[in-house]
Amino acid sequence: MPKKRQALVEFEDVLGACNAVNYAADNQIYIAGHPAFVNYSTSQKISRPGDSDDSRSVNSVLLFTILNPIYSITTDVLYTICNPCGPVQRIVIFRKNGVQAMVEYPLLRNSAQRAKASLNGADIYSGCCTLKIEYAKPTRLNVFKNDQDTWDYTNPNLSGQGDPGSNPNKRQRQPPLLGDHPAEYGGPHGGYHSHYHDEGYGGGSPPGPKSLRPPVWAPPPPPPPPEYGPHADSPVLMVYGLDQSKMNCDRVFNVFCLYGNVEKVKFMKSKPGAAMVEMADGYAVDRAITHLNNNFMFGQKLNVCVSKQPAIMPGQSYGLEDGSCSYKDFSESRNNRFSTPEQAAKNRIQHPSNVLHFFNAPLEVTEENFFEICDELGVKRPSSVKVFSGKSERSSSGLLEWESKSDALETLGFLNHYQMKNPNGPYPYTLKLCFSTAQHAS
Repeated sequence: MPKKRQALVEFEDVLGACNAVNYAADNQIYIAGHPAFVNYSTSQKISRPGDSDDSRSVNSVLLFTILNPIYSITTDVLYTICNPCGPVQRIVIFRKNGVQAMVEYPLLRNSAQRAKASLNGADIYSGCCTLKIEYAKPTRLNVFKNDQDTWDYTNPNLSGQGDPGSNPNKRQRQPPLLGDHPAEYGGPHGGYHSHYHDEGYGGGSPPGPKSLRPPVWAPPPPPPPPEYGPHADSPVLMVYGLDQSKMNCDRVFNVFCLYGNVEKVKFMKSKPGAAMVEMADGYAVDRAITHLNNNFMFGQKLNVCVSKQPAIMPGQSYGLEDGSCSYKDFSESRNNRFSTPEQAAKNRIQHPSNVLHFFNAPLEVTEENFFEICDELGVKRPSSVKVFSGKSERSSSGLLEWESKSDALETLGFLNHYQMKNPNGPYPYTLKLCFSTAQHAS
């Protein structure tokens, strides 16, 4: 109920509602950074337009939306978590905007209802890959090949390109499902290494409310073997909604490098405000779409989706409004953060927020230093600055807070990798930024 700034939340039983109200009575709840209050409603259930019983939507096909999909989501993964609820017949995964899937169960059983009740809201892996499950509109799925994105378990003879086998039970036991997570993932949260867990930044659970359920699988899998391929069909992203007067290749890189290695950036002369971003792999593509799509920069909504192009071809470049080139290769950039397992382990995959974590700043950095840099770059000053004390003898770190998420995202594009003067030597400090889990900098 947006006009009232209220919402109804329906639990499966009264006990769940009681627990929520009791918890909120003793603990301040924040939603999108604002205090929220929880109390009982006079409504006995949430009524949906046109069907008070919601029986019309009950279907044998479920629509899965995977939130924060840090790790690979394949037909194997979904089959393994869904089949205990009933025999899975078909699975179709689509990745145009984020990661979604449809799972079909037999029509005359209660398998779909059972799967929805037991899996909705659960984490596939600890702290990520959270399942949001609804009834789908289609009553049957059409599958033409068995591979990582589509599978018909009633027809094992459908062969996919490069598929290691046609037996779904054999596929279920492939290494990606059972192996321990590799070191380069840095644990189930994809978090910054403890070296960067300065006060206020946090190093435990991901942002948002903690799931009351244990994860479906606690350890995340290793990257899929070569025959599975990456998440997305292409490592290239299309980005629409960029302010031509503000953004250039470096600033696009400064935003997208938080979610994976950036290989190339190319602005499109034929489509003003659009750019292509080539990432190192499909995992980075999925992460970028999940975390950046539909955010706002300079008053314009970003549309981030997978490109049909398999790679960016340099072609003929032109000058952007700030005089910089419309194309740039970042494949050798030292500012890419996923180049080694040790580097990748330090990265926390985080949605944009109004608080940025900064690190690798000069030891004596001050609030006034950040104000001067923001004025120089023409972006908004942070409303609050906190410098952590005693964390390192070589550099400093801390938090920068803005009034809105958009302000922080815009400043990230300009301020990330800014060369800060070194008062004690000839080589400058390369300031590094990422989004923080902290509610406030102070």
